[in-house]
Amino acid sequence: MLHGKFIPAAEKNSRRLFVVLHGLGDSIEGWRWLPGALDLPWMNYLLINAPDEYHGGYSWFDYPGDIAPGIHRSRKLLFELLDDLRAKNFPAEQITLGGFSQGCLMAIETGLRYPHRLAGIVGISGWVFEIENLIHDLSPVAKSQRLIVTHGHFDPLLPIAEVRAQVRQLKSAGVDVAWHEFPKEHTVHGVEEVSILREFVRAGYPVVGG
Repeated sequence: MLHGKFIPAAEKNSRRLFVVLHGLGDSIEGWRWLPGALDLPWMNYLLINAPDEYHGGYSWFDYPGDIAPGIHRSRKLLFELLDDLRAKNFPAEQITLGGFSQGCLMAIETGLRYPHRLAGIVGISGWVFEIENLIHDLSPVAKSQRLIVTHGHFDPLLPIAEVRAQVRQLKSAGVDVAWHEFPKEHTVHGVEEVSILREFVRAGYPVVGG
């Protein structure tokens, strides 16, 4: 069971939802700024804490070390979360799943395997786990999923060349990936990056303006 914070949309009765996954050692507190920055009044937000405690924050999987067991466990928990949200009348096609760093990995790992099409998948400053296995395990709807991946030229933790190569592999496998590079380190590149993310998220809900 994953725990989080639901932030309702300004527009009542909206079923549009952005599920946000933080990075290593962070928590929902690190992403409370996102709703105000994206400024999408019809969007609900669900900020999720990862399952493992880590130096005052939380982690989706052990790092460094053997990361596979934690990733598989967290993917199962996120599948269950998405299924539970669908049961609570948040249709999959109205859900955007996104994350930063570890959360980026988990959003891609989960979103491209999930059997229902989402409104979009957002990956910020992360990477892809065992990409050959992921490509082998793509869901029947994976190639119709919308995915954006952003990364920094100066990321000291995850060199951009490796992530750029992974994105090329996903594209070669038929996945629809929008790739954006920024002159940043392991962070979000202010208004410029937020505006690109906002437009990507908004485009996943074509009946919605603004």
